[in-house]
Parts: sequence; C-alpha cells; structure tokens
Amino acid sequence: MTATLSHLSRLESEAIYILREAVAEARKPVMLFSAGKDSTVLAHLALRAFFPGRPPFPLLHIDSTWEFRSLLRFRDAFAREHGFKLIVHVNEEGRAAGLNPFDHGDRYTLEMRTEPLKAALDLGGFDIVFGGARRDEEKSRAKERFFSVRAKGHIWEPRQQRPELWNLYNTRLVSNQSARVFPLSNWTEADIWIYALANDISLAPLYFAAERRVVLRDGGLIAIDDAARMPLRAGETAEIKTVRFRTLGCWPVTAAVESEATDLRSVVQETLAASASERQGRISDGDEGGSLEQKKREGYF
Repeated sequence: MTATLSHLSRLESEAIYILREAVAEARKPVMLFSAGKDSTVLAHLALRAFFPGRPPFPLLHIDSTWEFRSLLRFRDAFAREHGFKLIVHVNEEGRAAGLNPFDHGDRYTLEMRTEPLKAALDLGGFDIVFGGARRDEEKSRAKERFFSVRAKGHIWEPRQQRPELWNLYNTRLVSNQSARVFPLSNWTEADIWIYALANDISLAPLYFAAERRVVLRDGGLIAIDDAARMPLRAGETAEIKTVRFRTLGCWPVTAAVESEATDLRSVVQETLAASASERQGRISDGDEGGSLEQKKREGYF
C-alpha cells in the first residue's frame, strides 16, 4: 500500500529534494537570508535536508541600512543558534552618501539592495544562490522556474527560462552564469505560516501583533523604527496602534496591518481569512513607476 503524503509533506519533500539536487551540482552555494518568514522556513528546511550534518553553505544578508532593528537581532540569534556562518554585506559608499528610501526611491533599491547583492555574489564566487521567493507573491515571480539561470552580470531574462517538465531540472551552468534556486516556489503564504505552526518554528517578533508607534503615510501604516531618521511630514501625527507585519522589507516602506494576532495559530486564522495580498504592504514595489520585474531583470532577487 502506497502512503499518501499530506499537502505540507509534499511541499516539504519537494523543497528538500531541490535543495539536495542543487547542492549536488553546485561549486559554491549560498542561501540568501533576510530573517523574514520565508527565508527562516527555508533555512529550517535546509537544516532538515542535510541533518545530521550542517547545511554546506553560509547565509548571506544584504543589509540596506534601513532594516528593522529587531529583525537584525533575530537574524544574528538565528545564525548563532543553528550554527550557520552569516555573511553580511553593505554598500558602505551608499551609506556614507545617505541614500535612503524617503528621498531616493528606485535609486536606493538599486544601490543599496541590487548592486550590493551582485557585488557580494561576485566577491564570494557563489554559483548557486538559494532564495525564499514564492510564485504566489507577485506576477513577475510567477514567471520563475525552480532553477532560474542568470547571465553575466546576474541579469535575468524571463523568456530564456529552462523548461522543468516532470520535475526534471537542468542545473548545468556555463562560464559567467549563475542560478537563483527557489525551493519554496509552489508554497503559498498560508503554507508558510501553517508549516511554521506545525513545526514550532520561531519567527521574527514583527510578525506578531503588538503596540507600535506608527504614522499613516502613502496609504500604509508605517512603524517608526528609528524616530531620529524619520521626520514627520506636515499634517502627520504618530500614534500607538496594535499592528503586525505580513511581509518585511526596509521599515520606511513596509506597511503594517492592524491585528490582534499575537501567536502563530491566530496568524494562521487571520491569513486564511485575508482578502488582500501580503505584498500590498510593500510600498517600495512600485517606486517611481518601477516594477518588481524590472528590478529582477537588473539583478534584484
């Protein structure tokens, strides 16, 4: 009699298979780690995939210099607890120039996230780059394969994606090519939360409702993570609200949602009842008329 896997078990098995398949072919792999829910779940899957050994790659975080401070503490604690080597890369020239999401829009994303990512990958000589992107997040991500080949300069061309029929993956790379590998491609936001609940995975505190100082800006509730770096605009008033985050990015352009969900079980219930996309909280996705697909073509993860 053939055992029937549950939905989550199938997703877990698929992700672990892809992790092992990619590592088997990699010369020097790395896993991007933002400390968000998707990358945290992906890192836990890596721990399962290579148990009892440690995953044979480091974690890489691109610090935009506008990260939530509590997220950075969670990042460091996670790497320390699970024995990962953590590489943090920052565009120090951009930091010195004062690039910020308030004044510099898409230039900030390019110079503080995209270019530092490409520089860190080149510096480390990494050929296989794991990431926690999911197809359900945004339409350009739905175009990605599990193994997404990047040309010289880490450029992405969606029309040149390789077919992946019958779960067969072409992992061969030629000179100047690299691959972004997305083991969570078939997962949904709800799957991530339910898997974390089922496996008792600790996630960043920002995902759970708490009283936070926020201001209504550009249609979103922006948590003031560092008051010294966020002057209020004319007519704005900061107030205390009970909020949480469904997605996490740079804090000045990531909107919170009002919520009473203080634990994983209540977050799951809230997610299943939600009618809006989680990425509606990413105000930066549409900066200055730009699109996530264009950013990805330039090398953004």
